[in-house]
Amino acid sequence: MSELPRTNTQSPISAKPSLASFRILTFVTLFPLILGGLGVGGHYLVTQSFNFLHTTICFFLAVHILICFWEMCLYRCRSLVEERTAYWQQRYDETGRLPHVEFFTSRIAWKDIFNSKTWADVWATYARYDPSFADRRTFGFNVDVVNGYVTLIPTIILFLTLSTQLIPARFAGMLGLMLFWQWFYMTTAYFVSFFVAKRHEQLSRSDLLVYIVLLNGPWVLIPLFGLYLSFHLVVDGNYSVLM
Repeated sequence: MSELPRTNTQSPISAKPSLASFRILTFVTLFPLILGGLGVGGHYLVTQSFNFLHTTICFFLAVHILICFWEMCLYRCRSLVEERTAYWQQRYDETGRLPHVEFFTSRIAWKDIFNSKTWADVWATYARYDPSFADRRTFGFNVDVVNGYVTLIPTIILFLTLSTQLIPARFAGMLGLMLFWQWFYMTTAYFVSFFVAKRHEQLSRSDLLVYIVLLNGPWVLIPLFGLYLSFHLVVDGNYSVLM
């Protein structure tokens, strides 16, 4: 792969391998796996058991922590996202390469892990399937930005709590009820806005299924498990549902 061209507002991505860089897909895969694994391990140390419900929720929260950071980057780099969306569309027209594939298989330096400009391309490449993320006036853009800033800290607290049981179960359950209901409701509202705006008409059935339904679907399905878990934490007053 040749080095990716840059726009005037440069993104830190590169295709040149070096000891100081790594593939973006490697980081995106390892971050939730390692963080989720630590959560599952912490739960085992406390309870001496593994629990399918806890494991599912734990890895979901680990992924969500990463996405919250991306959503904060979406706001911080909103102008760059708009520029890079046009760049990736032009590059696709010239090369025929799928933007998200090219982005996630490119490389970044270790020092750029927390550089907001690095992750602007997450949204710029996804805007090929939903242009609302390159338009700050839309529901999709704003609901994700709000989610990133509002739910990051509560998500971290819930993640730590479910793995260590350091706070009373009822408090953890109330926090879970607020978070999981919010995710279920807002993702459902996102789906409605997407179809009401007829953005699906611009996509093939396969793209619609993979990049809209399958990528966003977990934020509807897994929060239902989270609501079940949180309800029992409140009603039971203990963590027995996770044993």
